Amino acid sequence: MAITGFVSGRSSTQKAYPGKTTPFVILTCLVAATSGLIFGYDLGISGGVTSMEPFLSKFFPSVHRKMMMAADRSSNQYCKFDSQLLTTFTSSLYLATLVTSLLASTVTRALGRKNSMLIGGVIFLAGSVMNGAAENVAMLIVGRILLGVGVGFACQSTPLYLSEMAPPHLRGMLNMGFQLMITFGIFSANLVNYGTSKIIGDWSWRISLSLAAVPAMIITVGSVFLPDSPNSLVARGHTEKARTTLQRIRGIQDVDEEFNDMVAASDESKRVRHGWSNMGKRKHRPQLVMAVLLPSFQQLTGINVIMFYAPVLFKTIGFGSNGSLMSAVIVGLVNMFATLVSISTVDKIGRRLLYLEGGPQMFVCQIIVGTLIAVNFGSTGEASMSKLYAWIVVAFICIYVAGFAWSWGPLTILLPSEIFPLEIRTAAQSLAISVNMFFTFSIAQAFLPLLCHLKFGLFYFFGGWVVIMTTFIYFFLPETKNIPIEKMVLVWRDHWFWGRFIDDDGHAHGGQEPVDAVENNRKVVSAI
Repeated sequence: MAITGFVSGRSSTQKAYPGKTTPFVILTCLVAATSGLIFGYDLGISGGVTSMEPFLSKFFPSVHRKMMMAADRSSNQYCKFDSQLLTTFTSSLYLATLVTSLLASTVTRALGRKNSMLIGGVIFLAGSVMNGAAENVAMLIVGRILLGVGVGFACQSTPLYLSEMAPPHLRGMLNMGFQLMITFGIFSANLVNYGTSKIIGDWSWRISLSLAAVPAMIITVGSVFLPDSPNSLVARGHTEKARTTLQRIRGIQDVDEEFNDMVAASDESKRVRHGWSNMGKRKHRPQLVMAVLLPSFQQLTGINVIMFYAPVLFKTIGFGSNGSLMSAVIVGLVNMFATLVSISTVDKIGRRLLYLEGGPQMFVCQIIVGTLIAVNFGSTGEASMSKLYAWIVVAFICIYVAGFAWSWGPLTILLPSEIFPLEIRTAAQSLAISVNMFFTFSIAQAFLPLLCHLKFGLFYFFGGWVVIMTTFIYFFLPETKNIPIEKMVLVWRDHWFWGRFIDDDGHAHGGQEPVDAVENNRKVVSAI
């Protein structure tokens, strides 16, 4: 089959609405994106705290004893942190986020995107207070569950808000602000852990956990002053307010074309009473597959193994307590700056190319890291690692993280928020987040036992999945850059495979392109 079959024609689907990029839309998207701080801070803080001796001795004494016994390198380095109770503490947040994101779609559709972000910030704030004041494991886990509820609301509503507020030609960049804030939250948490690890006693971990209140306050206060998105306002019947907001974010008075498309999409959505049941219709099959597979694949890259267990992992390969936390800081910094690369290129070179470059880069690094650990520790795990050797491992982990940070990290948040029609958008976003959190929870639960049993083979395991997902992207993901969000159905109708699921009378929600235009797209595809 010719390579042209894998690409979608885009000449006539790239419909440009009038307007300009205003400081107001940049500011609102920046403020909304700060909700990513709460998720990022928690990802970074949990791995560091669970490597602190005062924290482990207070709440997980059996793990602390194992760690002390492993200090002489004569016991199995792969298994010293293996504890079901410890993994329950870490992964309880992701289970709570999974359940919440399913329920949050109803709240987001009824109350709007900004109110959903506000609710998430308040609940996350309550969880940070409880975790900082914890006296037993039960308080820790309840606090983690509250954090998970807050993250669920934020992850469900924020990407939708950003995609709906942004002009089409900047949608990728502005939406990725959410992922940038996640990486900044991780980096900040790693710095906090490195600083508090020098504090003697319980105040080390208490300060780390309590400071989660800072990003919670930022999004809570920020969301109070945000306008809701025009799409959400139209869907809830506030048409005049929606028009005024659209005029403000586009910087012009004549927004009739874009506004009319929003109204048409809203009218279509009102015919659908239950977004969840409508999501299973044949015409939504391509987007539904993406909403399930992309977040699943994202977690199967193995990235969260690196990010929320980085200090534990680095301590396992030979760094001391402070050294492991410093290594996590370095990885967090790489993650943040590599995300900036994606932000600056996603609307120029597109989504597909970033995916197709990041996948091979991650695969090669995982194979190298797994092999380096295998050569040093073998299958017994009874050895030590020189500092130079350990830093080589860290270097390849950093290259791996960079590949993720400009591909599977931000793109897997962006795509589900931009590909669905309005009538099922909130439900579909909830599904994508829930699938993501299910795999995050599963991998968080399984990582320490897998590290103990698969040993260095764990990196090969995730490397194999990277090959599968990169192949999937090559054949089945069409390019979506610069396509107006209410015209996205044409991308799927023109695709070599997904087009068979879109009926001839299927139409773009928000206005139908002429049949001649669609045929022209197909001719362009054949000519490439």
